[in-house]
Amino acid sequence: MAFFRNYRNYNGVAIGVPRFECNLQLFAKSKMSMTRPHTFTAGIVQFDVKTGDTRSNLETAFGQTDLLADQGAELVLLPEMWSCGFDNRKLHEHAKDLPDIIEKLSEKAKQHRIIIAGSMPEASGKSIYNTMYVIDMDGSVAGSYRKVHLFSPTREHKYFSAGSSSVVCNTSKGLIGLMICYDLRFPELCRAVALKRAWVVLTAAQWPIERIDHWNTLLRARAVENQVFMVAANSSGRDKNLTYGGCSRIVSPFGEVMAAVEGNSPATIIAKLDPCEMDKYRQSVSYLDERVPTAYEGLV
Repeated sequence: MAFFRNYRNYNGVAIGVPRFECNLQLFAKSKMSMTRPHTFTAGIVQFDVKTGDTRSNLETAFGQTDLLADQGAELVLLPEMWSCGFDNRKLHEHAKDLPDIIEKLSEKAKQHRIIIAGSMPEASGKSIYNTMYVIDMDGSVAGSYRKVHLFSPTREHKYFSAGSSSVVCNTSKGLIGLMICYDLRFPELCRAVALKRAWVVLTAAQWPIERIDHWNTLLRARAVENQVFMVAANSSGRDKNLTYGGCSRIVSPFGEVMAAVEGNSPATIIAKLDPCEMDKYRQSVSYLDERVPTAYEGLV
């Protein structure tokens, strides 16, 4: 019989999630030098990212990060391209702000002893990447991930270069996998970070409202099929012809929505993630270890 621990999301709604005995045996299988996963509280900032207005976006993001930290958040996830939005014709100009923004994020992380993540434009030579940075609790950069799948209907491939590899960061709270928006539609990427023993996958997005049902469904699917926690921050508001759908959420390895914004207004949410829950699930139904890769030959 499972016992339920109550916690409260940002709206004060009590939610129960299963609690089990835990030995974290599965994490010992990792060949990576890694930090043992710890229970921690994750928070999300959903806000209207103002295209081209870095000053306003930083003010909003940092202010809401302060509020989440005061509520006990130990990780804060920001949306995709949170610093400047898809101001595509000025991406090289915005990328010049990256070192200063990273420094500010580092100071904020050290101030509150929290992990902060979100994507911003990164310049490398003549190329621009949509890159998620993870700042650890000590202010160091735990890792970065360049968006692999570029969304062609909005011509992202005309303005950005694509990344080429999956990324798992070794943070103070254990191994965390990274994805950005359109990546969510490609199950291979989430499976890749799960096989690298990520127990939490962060997804930063600017996902449109007309396909928000896909967002909600895919987040639960990625969580269940990979037995991971999904922490997903979406934007609210409008950008030219797009209205973003919000619905940021935190989903358990069981597919349960632990905390969510219902709608596309600015909001924050918070939930506690316990690696013992994932460990217990992976021990009882170990389909990550029961794959038969030879049967999938030619799939990738």
